Amino acid sequence: MSNLCFSTDAVLARVESEKRVALIKAWEESEKTKAENRAYKRHNAVVLWENSKKASAEAHLKRIEEKLDRNKAKCVEKMQNKVAEIHRTAEEKRAMIEAYKGEEFLEIEEKAAKFRTRGYSPRKFLPCFGS
Repeated sequence: MSNLCFSTDAVLARVESEKRVALIKAWEESEKTKAENRAYKRHNAVVLWENSKKASAEAHLKRIEEKLDRNKAKCVEKMQNKVAEIHRTAEEKRAMIEAYKGEEFLEIEEKAAKFRTRGYSPRKFLPCFGS
């Protein structure tokens, strides 16, 4: 009977050992699954945070680009107005030069007519050959 007791005790001990190993394995798998789930949730939180920050940065960039476009349009308009003003001023100066030239021609023609009617030459013409 001691032989039977020994084998029953050995079987019970082996069953108890297998039961303990199975429980440890189940606990290990359960803990790994929990860790995997926590990591997955944290990963998703990081993805959400990243997407939120990217969207915020892109919106900020878009606002900056719109502001730059508005400023560029204002500067372009200002420069176009300045160029137009310069062109207008240049046209006025050209017109004044033409008017002055016309007045000079008129004076020259009047003086030439006086010289013709009086019959003498102008004194300032070729001053080095004058009297």
